Amino acid sequence: MLPACLLLALLLLAPALLAQHERGLIFNLDIGELCLQSAQCKSGCCHRVNGLSLARCAPKAAEFQMCSPETIYGMYYKCPCERGLTCDADRTIVGSITNSDFGVCKDPQD
Repeated sequence: MLPACLLLALLLLAPALLAQHERGLIFNLDIGELCLQSAQCKSGCCHRVNGLSLARCAPKAAEFQMCSPETIYGMYYKCPCERGLTCDADRTIVGSITNSDFGVCKDPQD
């Protein structure tokens, strides 16, 4: 019976194994794909709408959009800013713990 199970597993995994190398099943995910950590996403942002929603890869926040400062958690309710922008947020201990210290992306040169 074991060889039949092994054959079934290989048949189910074959499409994933034949997929292009530039995109993986766990890392290098495109916008809209399910994620658990921002490190999995090409964009660098694993975003969820609320605590009960599934997280998906999302684009980073542009100038004047709501943002979250980068955290070690890797999961965001508001994505961090695009490269070159800073998230002007009020960093507090409570906001950092609850992931609710939102701000607005600004150009530091302005």
